Amino acid sequence: MHAALPVRASARKHERNARPTPHLGRFDITPTVRILAASTMACVVALTCVPVGAAQPATAPSAPDEPIPPEPVDAAPEAVAACRQFARALDTAALSYGEFANVLAIGEKNPDYLDPIVAENNSYGRAGLREAASLALDASRVPGLQPEVAAPMRTWSMGAVKLLLLMGLRADVDRFNNAATELNSHTEAAQMACARAGTKA
Repeated sequence: MHAALPVRASARKHERNARPTPHLGRFDITPTVRILAASTMACVVALTCVPVGAAQPATAPSAPDEPIPPEPVDAAPEAVAACRQFARALDTAALSYGEFANVLAIGEKNPDYLDPIVAENNSYGRAGLREAASLALDASRVPGLQPEVAAPMRTWSMGAVKLLLLMGLRADVDRFNNAATELNSHTEAAQMACARAGTKA
């Protein structure tokens, strides 16, 4: 058996507190009614006095600070020339070594260097890396080039030579991957140096 709803008990209470009088035909204001009226007025006053700003939604948190890019600077002609040549070195290396890397990706950990396709791409990749290393080294030697731009180019050239030697030594795939990862790090360092000098590679 369900209990009675509390609303119904409250209605009977109000019937006792506010009952019609036989002579005036309206409700008597009992002490309980006076208390309820006073409470209602207090709530109305409190609501009208609330500041407008309190009803406004909270300000959304600001987004985290993003890295500030380097301020643009006027690039020196030496930096522009060196970074342009270094970009050629990157393109040459990517094109030549990329073919060899594709062959490694579909083979075993220890490539079969007697396979004609592997041997051909190995030879082609070494020739391209040799040219790329020379281009990068020449770029680092441009007269008047800032040392902070030349240094990562020389480091990249040495990394390309290391990868070239591994191809000549017929290394396994893991050693190629490690050397290529290092070369990619040198690439990013050189490109950042060019960006700070006001140009790109």
